Amino acid sequence: MAGNLGWISFLTAVCLAGVLTANADVKLNPQVGQLFVYELDRKVYQNEFPPFLQQYGIVNDDSMVFKCSLQHFPDLPRWLRYTQRSPRHNGFLYGTPMPQDQGKAIIEVVVTNRQTYDTFRQKIMISVGAPVKRMPYQVEFFLPLRDVEEVLPPGVQDEVVQYAKVLWQTERLDVVNITSALDRGGRVPLPLPGHKEGVYIKLGSDRAFPECLRQLQNPKHQQECEQGMDPVPCAVWLSAHNRIDWCNTMLIDLSRRVPPPPVPTPGSGILLDDDLYDPPESPESRDFFPDYIGTVLVPFALALILCVILAYIMCCRREGVEERDTKTSDIQLHHHHTIHDNTDELRIMAGSRGVPRPLSTLPMFNARTGDRVPPLQRPFRSDSAHIPLILAQQDPNIDTLPR
Repeated sequence: MAGNLGWISFLTAVCLAGVLTANADVKLNPQVGQLFVYELDRKVYQNEFPPFLQQYGIVNDDSMVFKCSLQHFPDLPRWLRYTQRSPRHNGFLYGTPMPQDQGKAIIEVVVTNRQTYDTFRQKIMISVGAPVKRMPYQVEFFLPLRDVEEVLPPGVQDEVVQYAKVLWQTERLDVVNITSALDRGGRVPLPLPGHKEGVYIKLGSDRAFPECLRQLQNPKHQQECEQGMDPVPCAVWLSAHNRIDWCNTMLIDLSRRVPPPPVPTPGSGILLDDDLYDPPESPESRDFFPDYIGTVLVPFALALILCVILAYIMCCRREGVEERDTKTSDIQLHHHHTIHDNTDELRIMAGSRGVPRPLSTLPMFNARTGDRVPPLQRPFRSDSAHIPLILAQQDPNIDTLPR
């Protein structure tokens, strides 16, 4: 039964691989440890979109955007990257596969025409094979005046490789990897002419490093870099765009075997294979009642005492306030009686005098009827205290005096 299941799984894998291979439009075979670059040329995809002015014989040059992802997945494989400077530039798929990346993968490319918004799909099958070259001696140059899109075309890579061959004095030299400085934590440059993001390009060979490259490991070279100097241990580049930052250049020697990390020594908390786990004894029971008294009861008792003292002060200690209120009431009553007595005395004195009234208090005439009322013909008492002194406060249209 197990053998039948094994054969069924093997046949299923073979059939699936055949289906994937049949559905792929482009087949590529990169090698482990070597740079893989595939350029998505806009001119190739122009034929996939019907031109607007085809009847006039005009060739299209539309802007395009490429979206690349692993089939049935939203992103690319771990080792593969995609970049495109703008819709007017070509796109690039690039990366360096590692031994654990061997196998087949189908990349689905969706091309969008920015003029007509038409789309076109293409499948690229990438079969990562075993390494064919051994390159233990590697050097990583840093080009500060280059963008990653400028170094990925084959012509620029050949220029860099040809210079390195003259420097290294060997023909067995290949590009291992190309990485943007932004992927290494670099900052995005300002949008000014001459400001580039920078590119790390790694070359490898089976020949030992030349003498000028060994100077990069010299303490004197490192000290000059720390002082802000720009040392040039090897010949300068022929092109100004390919200038090397020698302070950021690094040598990688894989010919020496790296010793394995030391085996961790087991401590007191690590059990050996033959040991048995002996749990510690349970701790003694602890009485938490004193802690409860100190954290809960004592603050509660203090708060209760403070509340009682405050209530006693606010409610029971009011003798001074009552005495002050009593004195204030007595003074107000005394003032009231004094005013009342003085008023009665003034009225008695005004009623007992026999002098005639001042002319200013006599009525003149009625503003409405025009009649003059003599002062002797009035039904008022001789008490002048009941006659208002200011007649302007009354309504002139109302007869206040009887005729």
